[in-house]
Amino acid sequence: QVRLVESGGGSVQAGGSLRISCAASGYLYSGACMAWFRQRPGKDREGVASIYGEDNRARYADSVKGRFTISRDSAENSVYLQMNALNPEDNAVYYCAANPACSTYLCCSLLSPAIYDDWGQGTQVTVSS
Repeated sequence: QVRLVESGGGSVQAGGSLRISCAASGYLYSGACMAWFRQRPGKDREGVASIYGEDNRARYADSVKGRFTISRDSAENSVYLQMNALNPEDNAVYYCAANPACSTYLCCSLLSPAIYDDWGQGTQVTVSS
């Protein structure tokens, strides 16, 4: 069982930036599939970005491509999401998730919440116009 704790959410004006963090504890091998999801008000949880492998291959949802960057610090067992050019559509609770069972980039790139068993409690990101 992997325990995930998000931090760094908050309020920002449109056009601003935030970085959110996810600290993992418990066994998680280097390069394991990890991802960020978000749930906007009244919407289903959706994939935002994932990262996989020793080379940290990333996959992004079209809605955040070019604005968000996922990264990992294996020594700290942490994953980050740098969010730039935020807009009110990015208002959501952001969740960190891990799927150590994904053994390929293809699996990790699916960005489907259904394949993830380990979740954090979420962190709120609020963007005002």
